[in-house]
Amino acid sequence: MKVEIFETIEKISPREWQRLVPSSFPFAQHAFFLALEQTGCLGRRTGWLPYYLCCYDEERLVGAMVLYSKTNSYGEYIFDFAWAQAYESYGLDYYPKLVSAIPFTPATGPKILLSKELSVSEAELISKSLLSAALGLAENLNTSSVHALFITPDEIPVFQRKDFFIRHSFQYHWLNQNYDSFQSFLLRLRSKRRKEILRERDQALKSNVQISRLTGNDLNPEHAESMYRFYSSTVEKMGGFPYLTLEFFRQVFSTMKDHILFVLAKNSNGEPIAGALNYFGDSTLFGRHWGCVEEYRALHFEVCYYQGIEFAIERGLKLFEAGAQGEHKFQRGFLPRYTYSAHQIFESPLKGAIKDFVEAEKKQIELLFSDYEKQTPFSRADE
Repeated sequence: MKVEIFETIEKISPREWQRLVPSSFPFAQHAFFLALEQTGCLGRRTGWLPYYLCCYDEERLVGAMVLYSKTNSYGEYIFDFAWAQAYESYGLDYYPKLVSAIPFTPATGPKILLSKELSVSEAELISKSLLSAALGLAENLNTSSVHALFITPDEIPVFQRKDFFIRHSFQYHWLNQNYDSFQSFLLRLRSKRRKEILRERDQALKSNVQISRLTGNDLNPEHAESMYRFYSSTVEKMGGFPYLTLEFFRQVFSTMKDHILFVLAKNSNGEPIAGALNYFGDSTLFGRHWGCVEEYRALHFEVCYYQGIEFAIERGLKLFEAGAQGEHKFQRGFLPRYTYSAHQIFESPLKGAIKDFVEAEKKQIELLFSDYEKQTPFSRADE
């Protein structure tokens, strides 16, 4: 059993890597990491320098972990800017840090990839080996800390056994309660919420906008270019940083077409004016990017949420993660759910203060969830 570290996924066999990837989490696919690398989304331009930790049993790849050396905290969605500022005020260096995450993607999924053929004891051993290698890499790179973002609940004890502390955050997720149609979903909502959604859908349709859901062979390079234009529009409006390139969209629309749902809106002249890019596995739909070049009433809700819900129902997907933040999702049937991250801060006078902050933060989120339960948009509070 040995762990090797690569700085490019091009040195790792796609076939071997794919054996580790869960069918529910498309962002762990070899094709996704390769697209990020080959199209200029990683590296010094964005501050994400990759390291692929691969655990081999003789010549067989049995486990992997992807980490990034970071010189900033952008594109992570688990915010630690206050921690970095505290370090600076003490005259300490918070950067570089080491992060296990999917770049620019706030989606819950395993950060330790394991062969499906492993026994429980073998999986524990390999997980321990990969985390030990991660901590060793952090020491060699002289980083302040190691972070694993949007880990699965099953991974929590794995990280805790290596002295990571767990931070709670939350997102708004839509759960498929075995609905057989969009109407059956609406009937589970309170009357007021149901009427609001119907009104929004009606407003979008009355704008003479044509909306289509495209996946697989229906996707073409022109769709990728449209999505890049929408993405760029959002980046410009929000004052963000353009992490993703046109070449990235072109590549994933080709190599990952069977895991992409592109919701496209065209105006009455047939011109593309808005779109949402989603990825999906065998049980989960992940909403990722949205943008528009013409404004229409309620179009955002239709393209980003209601079309995704319909797709999830049609495909029998159990979960729709519509991205980070956005309290407006709650009244549209997306309920708050915990997300988790794991952190190890190396020796620092601020280590105790950060851990205390994380514990206080957990209590605040718990209180917030209690308030949400009282205001559920569903007709029965147990949903």
